[in-house]
Amino acid sequence: MSLQITLRDATAADLPEILLIYNDVIMTTTAVYSEKPHTLEMREAWFNERKQSGFPVIVAVQDGRIVGFATYGHFRVWPCYRFTVEHSVYVHRESRGQGISKLLLKEVIDHARKAGMHAMIAGVDSENDVSLKLHLQFGFEQVARFKEVGYKFDRWLDLIFLELML
Repeated sequence: MSLQITLRDATAADLPEILLIYNDVIMTTTAVYSEKPHTLEMREAWFNERKQSGFPVIVAVQDGRIVGFATYGHFRVWPCYRFTVEHSVYVHRESRGQGISKLLLKEVIDHARKAGMHAMIAGVDSENDVSLKLHLQFGFEQVARFKEVGYKFDRWLDLIFLELML
């Protein structure tokens, strides 16, 4: 297997592979505070909303298959938040630990800067040490900890907000 990773803009044809990654994250981790798998229709609506809003959906491709994706979107929908975005990065379980999340995170940060965004927010489960360390490496700073705001896998979850000034 090649270790070469290519990043590119996602297309609608990529949505089934994106859905597989996202649903695995939902069902096996606390990276997404959701308990039910998404449908292809839900991912299509999400993708179309991102594109219509001018937000990127970037995929990481290795040996012809999608091994991760990243995006950002509205932090909050009210007009005065228009220069602040919240991002997401997800990597296929078999491809974690190869630096793919670093490539994807750098790409969405660069995109947000070029788009004139001012701040980027990350919402990370407090027990996700890998993600927390990744964000700190990129200059994010912890700005909030919300205690026991999520409930998944029969336990309460704390959510940490990190912020990067772009």
